[in-house]
Amino acid sequence: MAFRPIRLPLPLAGLLALAVAMGIGRFAFTPVLPMMQADLGLSLAQGSWLASANYLGYLLGALLVTHLSWSPATLLRLGLWLVVLMTAAMGLDSHWLGWLAWRLLAGVASAWVLIGTSALCIARLNATGQTERSGVVFAGVGCGITFAGLACMGLTLAGTAASQAWLWLAAAALGGLGGASMLWRTTDAAPSAAPAPPASGSGGPAAPAGQPSTSETPASPSADTATGPHAATPLHWGLILCYGVYGFGYILPATFLPAQARLLIPDPWLFSLAWPVFGLAGAVSTVMASRLTRRYTRPQIWAGAQVVMAVGVLLPAVWHALPAILLAACCVGSTFMVITMVGLQEAQAAVGQAGAKRQMAAMTASFALGQLIGPIFFSLTHAWFGASLEFALVLGTLGLLAGAIPILRLRSPAASPRES
Repeated sequence: MAFRPIRLPLPLAGLLALAVAMGIGRFAFTPVLPMMQADLGLSLAQGSWLASANYLGYLLGALLVTHLSWSPATLLRLGLWLVVLMTAAMGLDSHWLGWLAWRLLAGVASAWVLIGTSALCIARLNATGQTERSGVVFAGVGCGITFAGLACMGLTLAGTAASQAWLWLAAAALGGLGGASMLWRTTDAAPSAAPAPPASGSGGPAAPAGQPSTSETPASPSADTATGPHAATPLHWGLILCYGVYGFGYILPATFLPAQARLLIPDPWLFSLAWPVFGLAGAVSTVMASRLTRRYTRPQIWAGAQVVMAVGVLLPAVWHALPAILLAACCVGSTFMVITMVGLQEAQAAVGQAGAKRQMAAMTASFALGQLIGPIFFSLTHAWFGASLEFALVLGTLGLLAGAIPILRLRSPAASPRES
């Protein structure tokens, strides 16, 4: 099926791509899970396996990118189509083993879209002096989470079955794909003098005189089509390790805060509303954080966001009350995409445009590995030592705080001494 490209501004097209891939491909399972439990008899253990399959797919997808010669545009296009098909498959299939396969492939697709969208949009916005508008692109994750949460609330109120809910979400994903298609359908030609990627913490250079600043401004071909130089560009291992520690610390509250919320919030509708609020905080935070690059370096923003997240993770462990859960949701929701945004921007600045796709893929794989290790580590300590839910939250807090220290010491080859 062919689409005519919808002429959206570049940041909005990127927003739609991430909303489809992450809001629906990855995170829609959270609000749909209660519907599957009620309609299809899915057990909590089976639901945990489905979530783990998606985590594993996310890791495999990122690892595949480090070995594939596909351009970011190809990754983006194939990933979005795969998200649409796998979301529809969840509604058409009724077997748990089939669901495992579809959730794993949806995780693979989500990683492809995140890497492809980040590499394309960051490069194009840098080339036109619109780096601050990256916040709009990464707001797509929070917008997608909010949409999926509100949609599932409405479908539940309407008495819609879980299988039909998946099909409605697939239809919404298809519409988002149409809006994002301009990202790979725009004909690109190299600009006459594209500025170098901004160094760590810079807000991005102004567009050169005479160079258009519209969303259709062409990017350097290396962002979209060149693949040869990737293997020759060395990876920035400091960024990769810090991003993995962030994944380990983030997934513990993301996994266990909902469990604690269920204990403190008896009303299921209030609990359901927490998910859209979480997404809304994520959407607003990236737009606001993109303006902070005028005053702070990206490592400073990253480390500060990680400390705020750590505070939110610790609150429910020391204060067993509903306000603590709400504050924790705001702290985690308002920082998880900020860290993702500045981390991937730093990847572009650290290794240059030619190696950005490979660096982003390695960082995404590191994050996925961290989020796989976190719940497994807690499960083992719970089985061997009887560790409590509060232990998981304290562990996540310590991981986030410890990981914030080396972030401030990151050195980017592209940064000036003052900015480093």
